[in-house]
Amino acid sequence: MKRMKERARQLRRDGSFPERLLWSKLRNRQLDGWKFRRQHPVGPYFADFACEAAKLIVELDGDTHGDVAQRALDSRRTVFLQSQDWQVIRFWNSDLLENIDGVLDSIQQTLIHISETSDGST
Repeated sequence: MKRMKERARQLRRDGSFPERLLWSKLRNRQLDGWKFRRQHPVGPYFADFACEAAKLIVELDGDTHGDVAQRALDSRRTVFLQSQDWQVIRFWNSDLLENIDGVLDSIQQTLIHISETSDGST
């Protein structure tokens, strides 16, 4: 458990600019009061951003996620996370940088859909 906490801290400290940018918009319940965690451990993985109340994980993918091998790893990771009752949505870093309002709207709409269909709450 201590190793997981240390790794999560390292991932937060070494986060990419797009991760820091999105975090600046999600932290402190800024998105309709939903609480997000950054680099949240789920099984053997760390979710870029996780809203536990809604069981929603938001992943940001950079250029390295475009190759076939990495897409296969991402797919296995998503299957595992979904098996743990998490919903996963992914955005490309470039989409975030070009249209952060659109990304935030998409996250917000997903949260609304989850709360309407599963009695999720803030």
